[in-house]
Formats: sequence, C-alpha cells, structure tokens
Amino acid sequence: MFGIFKKKTQKEKLQEKYQKLQKESFNLSTTNRKLSDQKAFEAEEIMKQLEKLN
Repeated sequence: MFGIFKKKTQKEKLQEKYQKLQKESFNLSTTNRKLSDQKAFEAEEIMKQLEKLN
C-alpha cells in the first residue's frame, strides 16, 4: 500500500551495506587504523558489486 511490504532490491541492500561499512571505517580510523583499512577494503568490494549491477 505505502511500500510497507515492499522488499528491498539487491542494489538497495548493497548500498546500505556499503554505507554501514564506510561509517564503521570512519569511526575506527581514529582508534584502529588496520581495522579501519579492512572495513574500507570491504566497502570497496561492495562498490564493485554495485557497479556490476548497473
């Protein structure tokens, strides 16, 4: 009716995951650089998947 029961597309799911990883990477950048870099790498892998969908 108002999109309440609308399922998210694969693209929307990947975008949310990408944003979450970017935010985690930013938050970790001040405390744990190695873990921050790992999260940034994971986010880039998600971005590559998003580009393949387009």
